[in-house]
This record gives sequence, structure tokens and C-alpha cells, in this order.
Amino acid sequence: MSELTQMTAAELAGLVAGGEVAAVEITQAHLDRINAVDGDLHAFLHVDAAGALEAAKAVDAARASGSVLGPLAGVPLAMKDVVVTAGLPTTAGSRILEGWVPPYDATITKRIKDAGIVVLGKTNMDEFAMGSSTENSAYGPTRNPWDLTRIPGGSSGGSSAAVAAYEAPLAIGTDTGGSIRQPAAVTGVVGHKPTYGGVSRFGLIAFSSSLDQAGPFGRTVLDAALLHEVIGGHDPRDSTSINAPVPPVVAAAREGAEKVSLVGTRVGVVRDLGGEGYQPGVLAAFEESVETLRGLGAEIVEVECPHFEYALAAYYLIAPSECSSNLARFDSVRYGLRVGDDGANSLEDVMSLTREAGFGPEVKRRIMIGTYALSSGYYEAYYGQAQKVRTLIARDFAAAFERTDVLVSLTSPFVAFEIGERAADPMAMYVNDLCTLPASLAGTPAISVPCGLSEGLPVGLQVMAPAQADDRCYRVAAAFEAAAQPVLAAMPELVR
Repeated sequence: MSELTQMTAAELAGLVAGGEVAAVEITQAHLDRINAVDGDLHAFLHVDAAGALEAAKAVDAARASGSVLGPLAGVPLAMKDVVVTAGLPTTAGSRILEGWVPPYDATITKRIKDAGIVVLGKTNMDEFAMGSSTENSAYGPTRNPWDLTRIPGGSSGGSSAAVAAYEAPLAIGTDTGGSIRQPAAVTGVVGHKPTYGGVSRFGLIAFSSSLDQAGPFGRTVLDAALLHEVIGGHDPRDSTSINAPVPPVVAAAREGAEKVSLVGTRVGVVRDLGGEGYQPGVLAAFEESVETLRGLGAEIVEVECPHFEYALAAYYLIAPSECSSNLARFDSVRYGLRVGDDGANSLEDVMSLTREAGFGPEVKRRIMIGTYALSSGYYEAYYGQAQKVRTLIARDFAAAFERTDVLVSLTSPFVAFEIGERAADPMAMYVNDLCTLPASLAGTPAISVPCGLSEGLPVGLQVMAPAQADDRCYRVAAAFEAAAQPVLAAMPELVR
């Protein structure tokens, strides 16, 4: 493996800016790495080698001409295939969009390109971001670089695996109920879900509009913060976008790493997110993490969030309800797959046949759940009640943050499980998101940072903060990262 692929994004950007290494050389090293290992991993659905090298050449030309480069110019990135990217296939992991090449860029895609970041290609994912294992992709599962028999998390498993396997130093994921944080935890990388509205959703293929949020993956907290700063900020094309500056996430990450101190920081331990049903080794890693935070000078406060236990039930009414509405646009008429259009079928029949062929089992399951929850006579009993629970969860957060600066919990109750182990049991799959769902429902920011190993596999520590206080997540996570033992160095020699 090339030394360039083992460097952090910040280090690579420094080499490019200083003229020590060409962006083309860095890009080629990562393309070579993809060629070497992705046949086993299947992290990518589409690799754009020609486009990536062309973008890297443009960065090198800009540097040679004396242009001021962005802080991540020349650094390669893997893009989750739910983010619209002009000229590249964008499928959302579904057959219903197989071969679709969009004519425009999502806002975050444009910001990434404008920053001189090199897009290597599109990564695998659970279909329409519905899943916790990337097994629901219509194009086959992605494998965890720690153990190729295990899942890399989901729905952003392709992005997390690409970063963990040194195929890319940065990646974009999306998080609806934990789909950045949970994959980050089980692959041993850093993943942040920004405050809802902190990153534009324009050009993000919608699953659940009140929950979806794009965010960064990196192998370090600083790398994730640098990417967050690029993609964040107000976008008038997204009606849910917050019209406020991006929190000082990079400065916070640097401060946490440099000071390696949390003196004066009140850290709330959410005991509601732990206990019976959680793997013992994962719980042990969390307790060690709390002691590390205490050793950094943090004041540890036990907090109760009594409504967090209802987050799973509320989420699996709200998200499917919104998905049943959003996915109605895939009607075989405007774009994508079209089945049964032989002149013998009505338009309604063509729509039905197309959806039957194009949507996978998990997507169909959630559409049916959501349509039922929104149906006449059941709307208030199900969707309405779930929204009331969502409000109670937000109030739990508000009360906890009156006593604390950040909250911490495990990111996932389990380490990565074997591919196929839970595929036939939806509830066993859904509980992977127990710890991540509350922050999603409340719209608050949360980051997962590696905190140790259990059974030789990574465990993630989740740090949560109030809305628009993403910088607190980065500061605490960076301080913890600097004090804790690095995790990725322990990866077996499977794809390293």
C-alpha cells in the first residue's frame, strides 16, 4: 500500500499546497488502491478514474499558476451514491434508478468540486438509505475491511468501508437514523451527523425529508471537520437549510487535539443508551472511554432521558411515512426503470410492474408501513403520536443540555455482525440504530469516534451536542481521539 493512501486528508492537502506531491500522484495512488482491494470489498458502485485524474490535473495547474487553493484541494473523496453527481451514475443503490445519469450536481457535490476535492466515484449503500448493513443494496453487499465476512454498517457502508480500507481519505455519507455514525463505529473511522439543516439537502435523493442529513467521514476528527466546513452552510435552494454560519468545527477540532484537555466541560453519560441487550465487550469499551474523558478533566454527569426508549418505535413510523410519500415520484414516467411498456398495459399497470421490479424488499416493506400509518383513520393514531414522541425526545435533550455541554453514549450496541446474520429479521436489524435514533429525531448533531475494540472489532463512542453546536462534538471527540489508543492500526492484514 502506498504511503500516500495512509496519510490523513490534512496531511495530503498540505503536500499539495506546498508543491511537494502532485494531486495527480495522490489520486492515482488511491485509484491503484481501489483496483487492488475493491474486488473483495465492493465499496464502490462506480469509479470515475478519468474524471478524478482530470480534476486532480486542474488542481495541479491551479497551484502552478499561483492560485489560492482550498484547504482540501487535491484530496480524494468517495461519494455516497444517494448524492446527485452530474455525469456520473446515481442509483441510490436501487434497480429503479439503474443507469440514471443526472444532468446537475447536488449543492454539496458542487461545493466539493469548487473546493478542488477530487471525487473518485460513487459508493455502495442500502437501497434509498434504508438499512443498517449495506446488504439491502440492489448491487450486492459491501464487506467490512476488518473482516470480509462482516457488514460495514449502513446505510453508508460503502463510504465507511472505503475510508477504513484506505481507498479514500474522505467520504460523504447521509444519516437519517444513524447511517453515518453506525457505519463509522463498526469500521473504526470518524463520522459526523451535522445539525439538521446545517448541510444542504438539495440534490440528495430523499428518503425521509425531516430526518435526512449529509455529513463527512474521515479517519481523523480533524479530517471530518475540514470536510464539514466545505459542505456546510446556507443554501437558498433547500427550504430546510439554516441561514447561519457553519459552526467553527475546524478550530474546535484543532483545539481539542492540541490541548487534549476537557477541563471545564460537563459530559453527560446517557445510561438510557446502554445495559441489557448490549454486547458486554462494547459496554466495557464505553466505560473505559468515560474514564478517559474523566482523566482529561471532564466533569462526568449522569443524565436521564426517559423517552429515548421510544425513539425506535417513533422513527419506524415517521421515516417510513415520509418515504412512502417521497418514493411516489419513482413512477416509470419521468426517469429510471420502465417495465411492461409493451402497449398491452395501462399506465397504472406499468407503474405497478416497474415498482415491483425496481424496489427491493426492505424498501417495499417501509413503503407499506408508511402508507398504512398515513392512511385515513390511522394518521393521528400512528404518525401523529410518533411526532408527539419526537417532541418529548427533543425535550429530554433540552433538559439534559441544561446540565451538560455534551452527551455521550455508545454509537452502536454491537460490533459488526456477519453478512446474512440478520437479513431475515427486520427487528434484529433495526435495533442497530438504538443509540443513534434520538439525535436524528431531535435534529441535534452527533459524532462517532473510535473508542476501542471488542472481539477484535471496532467500537464507537457517540458525542452529542445541542443544535448548531457541532463544534462541541468535534472539540470533545478530538480531545478523546488524542488521548485514546488509535484503532485502525489494529486492523488485520485483510486489505491493509
